[in-house]
Parts: sequence; structure tokens; C-alpha cells
Amino acid sequence: MRHDRRKFFGNAAVGAVAVTAGPALTSCAETGHYEPGKGGTRWAMVVDLRKCAEHEDCRACTDACHKKHNVPDFGDNILHEIKWIWKEHKFDHVFPSYLNHPLPARVGKKPVLVLCNHCDNPPCVRVCPTKATWRREDGIVMMDWHRCIGCRYCVVACPYGSRSFNWVNPRPHVKEITNGFPTRMKGVVEKCTLCEERILHNRLPACVEACPHGALVFGNLEDPNSEVAKIVATEFTIRRKPDLGTEPEVYYVV
Repeated sequence: MRHDRRKFFGNAAVGAVAVTAGPALTSCAETGHYEPGKGGTRWAMVVDLRKCAEHEDCRACTDACHKKHNVPDFGDNILHEIKWIWKEHKFDHVFPSYLNHPLPARVGKKPVLVLCNHCDNPPCVRVCPTKATWRREDGIVMMDWHRCIGCRYCVVACPYGSRSFNWVNPRPHVKEITNGFPTRMKGVVEKCTLCEERILHNRLPACVEACPHGALVFGNLEDPNSEVAKIVATEFTIRRKPDLGTEPEVYYVV
């Protein structure tokens, strides 16, 4: 049976409008909104900007992530760039809500490490017409590249720029294929998945494991004895665009 792709996209667009406009979006069951204090597991990450700023040219975390996940390298071609974890050079681009707050110069003038925030209330999940992106019970926002139809609604919905679209076939641009992790194809969106394939085997995300300066901490936010929970409870941390209500689970120590 042949499928009319154009007709399918048209129907998907109508469905997406209905989904975004409907009152059902306030339902916790559909948004996956997380209620703290329930116990269980809620994976979170802390980025210590103080430590990261001391080594602003370090690429250990980015290189490890991109190698493990077969992220293509298009060189200086920004149009085709695929990013799972990267550094933004403008602090105010990452934290516009804190533009007028008195922050230490050692942080405010330095690049900021960013990745998917794995929000408790992820807008990308709500707009996906094929459920190619969804939120797990432990909070990880996942991607199914086989179900992605390339509509890019999630790219538009994400307020953090954490999703990349493959405009061309990425496979020829992967310098060294890492076996055991799928490569992607032209026409799909991809992003950080918090190394869920490593967490499954009780391993840290590749970026955390590779960071030589202790600037990245990962763990269960619902476990009060975890390092992540202790940092969030005792340090002054900020999150990206908190006014949007997405409830990011990547925290930054400033």
C-alpha cells in the first residue's frame, strides 16, 4: 500500500492544532507533569558553572557524548549542525530571565553548557503528532527516530533550542561509528536522551563520566542522599526560562 505523505502531513498538522488548542493539555497524564515528593526516580543533572568557567575551552563532555551517540560533524556548516550537548557563548541567551540579576562576572561572561532539559512539563511531547517523543516515568524525554516524520513541531515547541533536524543524510559525516547505538537518517529530529542506554546498566551519562573537572553531577533528585539532591537543596541554583512552566531538570550552580 502506498501512503500519500503530503496528505499525511496535512492530517498531522490538523491533529497537532487540535491537540495544542484542546483543554486536555492541562492533564498531568498527557503532559507528564512531575509532582515532587512522590518518591521513586527523577533523573536530574547539575552543571556547576563555576568549575566549567575555569576550563571554558574544554570539550571533554561534548566529544564523549557525540562519539557515543554517533552525532555527525558537519564542520563549520551551522545550517546542518547537530547538537546534543554544546556551549552557548552568550549567558543572556541561555538565561534571559536573569539578565538583570547580579551574577558573578566569572560566570556571566563565560560560555554556558546546555543540553535537553528533560522538562517535567515538556512542550515538545504535547505537540508531537506521532508520539515519536515522549516522557518516561523517570523523567527522561525520549525520541523514537523510526516514528519521527520530520514535521519539526517539537523543534518549534522547544523553548531551549535543544533539538536538531537532519536536513541531509548524517551518516557520511560520522567519523567513527560507535557500534551498539543507532545512527539516524535524513528527515528526523534528534537530541540528548540523558544516555538512557547507559543508565539502564547503572552507568553515568557519557558527558558526566568524561568531565575531568567535576562540573557535571547526575543522579536521582528524589533520593535525598544523592549528590544531585544535596546540591539542589544547599546551593543557589538556577534553571533556564523558569517562567515558562516547563520545569527543567537541569540545574546550574552559579
